[in-house]
Amino acid sequence: EPNYIARALFVPNDTYYSYQWHLDNASKGGIQMEQAWDLQKGSSSVVVAVIDTGVAYENFLVFAQAPDLANTTFVAGYDFVEGDTHPNDDNGHGTHVAGTIAQSTDNGLGVAGVAFRTAVMPVKVLDAGGSGTYTQVAEGIYFAADNGADVINMSLGAPSASSTLEDALAYAYNKGVTIVCAAGNGKLQGNLPLYPAAYNAYCVAVGATRYDERRSYYSNTGSYLDIAAPGGD
Repeated sequence: EPNYIARALFVPNDTYYSYQWHLDNASKGGIQMEQAWDLQKGSSSVVVAVIDTGVAYENFLVFAQAPDLANTTFVAGYDFVEGDTHPNDDNGHGTHVAGTIAQSTDNGLGVAGVAFRTAVMPVKVLDAGGSGTYTQVAEGIYFAADNGADVINMSLGAPSASSTLEDALAYAYNKGVTIVCAAGNGKLQGNLPLYPAAYNAYCVAVGATRYDERRSYYSNTGSYLDIAAPGGD
């Protein structure tokens, strides 16, 4: 018979991993992350652009790198709010998103990221208040597509359609970039489609579920949604 290879099953040692029900919990809506990690933990050759409020990725002037991003791989990004090459986070949202994607993992600190060996490209298009123009968002998309991003993540949006935004999405999509967008948190405010997620020809639109595998009360619904994943509670 074949002499099969046994491998250690990967469970990270991050301090608060046991509280991350959304990663691996058969009874509470987890995404079977431990089984996935045994196959693939991500690769630094894969670049995920986080188009958001920036990321706490470096020590620069008044900004400091988030401790649990110290072992995360970053590639050069851009700040379309200030117009410079230091897309640091003055809000916190983009850092949270980047950590979910590729937080330094199995380092005995904080929590675990999903594809923690991938590289993150911080692209700042939203200001300290969490707002930015569609032009800034579009510029961020073009930048990511032209500078090696394989995946673009946008946890942002507004209920207005825009050819400026759609053209940028089409450009990135036609260059082979996978574009993942939040479907929106406006269910109780009228459940209006959120853009860019509603451009479903180009984007994977993601809604949010709770620990009981039900839709989070705030998460948008609609025909443009492609998938739901843990995001509430």
